Amino acid sequence: MKNNIIKSVLIIGSGPIIIGQACEFDYSGSQAAMALKEEGIEVSIINSNPATIMTDKIIVDNVYLKPLEIQSIIDILIDHINNRKPINAVLPTMGGQTALNLCIEAEKLGLWKKYNVEIIGLDHNVIDITENREKFKNLMIDIGINVPISHKITSLEEGNKIAKKIGFPLVIRSSYTLGGRGGGIVYSKKDLNNAVENGLKASPLNEIIMEKSLYGWKEFELELLKDKKGNTIIVCPIENFDPTGIHTGDSITVAPTMTLPDKIYQKIRDMAIKMTKNIGYFTGGCNVQFAINPINNDIMVIEINPRVSRSSALASKATGYPIAKIAAKLSIGYNLDELKNQITGNTSAFFEPTIDYVVVKIPKWNFNKFVGCNNILGLQMKSVGEIMAIGRSFKEAFLKACYSIESDILKLNNKKTFTEDNIIYNLKNPSWDRVFYLLQGFKSGMSIDLLYELTKIDKWFLNQLKEIIVLEKILETYNIDNIPIKIIKEYKEYGFSDYHMSVILKSTEEQVLHLREKNNIKRIYHMVDTCAGEFNAYTPYYYSSYNEENESISNNTNKIIIIGSGPNRIGQGIEFDYSCVHGILSIKKCGYEAIMINCNPETVSTDFNIADKLYFEPLSWEYIYDIIKLENPLGVIVQLGGQTSIKIAEKLKKNNIKIYGTSYDNIHLAEDRGKFSEFLINLGIPYPKYGISDNVNQALTIGNKIGYPLLIRPSYVLGGQDMHIVYNNVELTNKITKIFDKTNNNVIIDHFLENAKEVESDAICDGKNVIIIGIMEHIENAGIHSGDSTSVLPTFSLSNDIINQIKKYTILIAQKLEIIGFINIQFAIKNDTVYVIEANPRVSRTVPFISKAYNISFVDIATKIIIGHEKLDNININTNMQGYAIKEPIFSFDRFPDADIKLGPEMKSTGENIRFVKTSKEIYKLYNLN
Repeated sequence: MKNNIIKSVLIIGSGPIIIGQACEFDYSGSQAAMALKEEGIEVSIINSNPATIMTDKIIVDNVYLKPLEIQSIIDILIDHINNRKPINAVLPTMGGQTALNLCIEAEKLGLWKKYNVEIIGLDHNVIDITENREKFKNLMIDIGINVPISHKITSLEEGNKIAKKIGFPLVIRSSYTLGGRGGGIVYSKKDLNNAVENGLKASPLNEIIMEKSLYGWKEFELELLKDKKGNTIIVCPIENFDPTGIHTGDSITVAPTMTLPDKIYQKIRDMAIKMTKNIGYFTGGCNVQFAINPINNDIMVIEINPRVSRSSALASKATGYPIAKIAAKLSIGYNLDELKNQITGNTSAFFEPTIDYVVVKIPKWNFNKFVGCNNILGLQMKSVGEIMAIGRSFKEAFLKACYSIESDILKLNNKKTFTEDNIIYNLKNPSWDRVFYLLQGFKSGMSIDLLYELTKIDKWFLNQLKEIIVLEKILETYNIDNIPIKIIKEYKEYGFSDYHMSVILKSTEEQVLHLREKNNIKRIYHMVDTCAGEFNAYTPYYYSSYNEENESISNNTNKIIIIGSGPNRIGQGIEFDYSCVHGILSIKKCGYEAIMINCNPETVSTDFNIADKLYFEPLSWEYIYDIIKLENPLGVIVQLGGQTSIKIAEKLKKNNIKIYGTSYDNIHLAEDRGKFSEFLINLGIPYPKYGISDNVNQALTIGNKIGYPLLIRPSYVLGGQDMHIVYNNVELTNKITKIFDKTNNNVIIDHFLENAKEVESDAICDGKNVIIIGIMEHIENAGIHSGDSTSVLPTFSLSNDIINQIKKYTILIAQKLEIIGFINIQFAIKNDTVYVIEANPRVSRTVPFISKAYNISFVDIATKIIIGHEKLDNININTNMQGYAIKEPIFSFDRFPDADIKLGPEMKSTGENIRFVKTSKEIYKLYNLN
């Protein structure tokens, strides 16, 4: 039963987004907070990340945007004793490694005991046992569970001795780290010393475990829940497509397991339950990782995490079972058999989900942002996000996943530069595109046996990929005029997109769409119900397929669709999901049905109980268009999901689908760098000298005419991608040639304003009236991407004349562009002249930061403007603040020690912190300003 003594709970968050600890913990923390509030508990959260919905008053009662450190914990506990209900309990299992480490530190200092705070969810000794690899190994041996041969190392000398004993290859794992930080596989003695030193440095205990490598073994994960009575359920078994040796966060993963015999599954299930009963007291979510020898089915345990993990979010979205929500309820005393299944509403939560579909997760990497980095995948996680796809078969789910990662599968799979040596090298040295090299290997005639020897990927998966290539070759024998309708139907059932088929048929996506529509080949939608249809479910959570009964019934209500932002990556992260969630809630408050389309399993927007309907689908035109045809909405909102959704606007206009907010024509005017430059000149707004080029020779002519240095950039870019500052003809030729290799767009060439101050403004406009919600002054000069700049709100050093010019230009641009909703404008100030650099006709990454700084829900206001529910005349906004708020970028360069970490116009930060100061003097002191 529920512990009624607990009236007030503190949840420790995970801090800024970094590689290895991302928005999956925002999702878990948000779900846990809402679950505790349902129980009448006052919920507080400490987290320094302003971009997340988790640090919003719609989720929790009290938000503490403070550094994740001991003094902050003390301040919060005292604040509650003086002004609110004293905090009774702390929940550290929702904030990843950061939360666990902070909880342990506070426990060692006696803070929880001093302030009568109970750690719920687990005993602190459990953290020590599972995070201390030596203690964990010894416990496993004691309870009869096999672990790899390993030894604790605290010095380089010890490392060399043990390496001789174990032999190569060997694995290094750092204690108390996240995302495999400090870990890796060492193949020879020459790499040993560097690997040991890096591992020791990464561990807060200066401790590593050196263990025998299990390279080539198959890897599996179990996501489970356990209550205080010991009742345990396996929520989701997950199979890694890649073998051991690649961090599970960087592996393609599949649910349910495809190649695991039931007898072996029952063994690892029993082992996982045995482990949870022996590591000490904990309740809630848990992740256990196993390695299985493909030759003799020997089983080794890799690790156990007695908290929600990165995979918990994936498992929740894959099954529809809300792991974090149930885990939070278990932490306050409930047992599994006392809680209801959220999907059916009438069965117990004490059941193991059964799914009759296949889920594929593919990670998203941003190696292009880290020039010179080692992009080979290993035990240290390097991906920045992930997508998830659902299909009726592995092929269908896999292809949908490939279409979702925003990397053109057809271009990757049809490179003319592939050679046999090239393919073999890239299969032996896996990077983000290894799966495409596998496809090319089959296309080149390589055998399954050879590809297995090169990759150790299970032959069942390899055979599935081979069948895709066989299907492509069959399709090549037809063209759009003679292809049988039966073949089109079959290929749609396999998961081939219209675009994929059109490339092979040498036609257009529109022609394939027309052919299938003409012949009534329609996509239908299945409900994610966790129980394979065994019980009635009421969850409006859908994925598409073909050739079965449609379970998503469209009604005649007034509905609005929001297109999400897809996978997290540098330049488009959790801040856009924050905006989507607020947009959904605002639409619902205004009396409309809110429909969400997204493919990111880590986010709150893809929680089954946020929107009225959720479609877990790729964010490419075919999938969006079919949902629009089914639902017949009043219109679609594209400006809350970042650049991904903005790019859909052109297709919406061509198909006469209403875009809520700013029109496509005006979106295009702002996004097309050349047209926008002409627009500014016509308005008499200062803009750097510029030219537009579609070839290298023309670019050189323009560059010499304008004068160096130059800023070159294509239109419709995300996070400053392919933006460069160049200082001479050689650099211009080199950089612009690479841009033209990637895009057919024209490139704008601006004179770069060296040593200029950069400022940006965010505003809301209703087509006529404009409210500027924030003007931020950057610490760094122009030339550093705004996402990588330290930004201060409000400005601290600008004259009133400069501020008034910024306000004037912001209002004029918003009005002339007829903006309805958000606009973000970036300025460079040099010699007291305010130049406009660019305008983004959508929500920006700074809107959540401004919202948290002023404690105003600007997305809620803007959404009502976008859908025509309000005008700014009727809205009073007070943006007064005591002191200043500072947005500080956070980088994950430790994952890429070989990379060039110099900052420039292309964004590299993965997250951000918020800091509050009282005076401008503190700003000058903090950042060593004159």
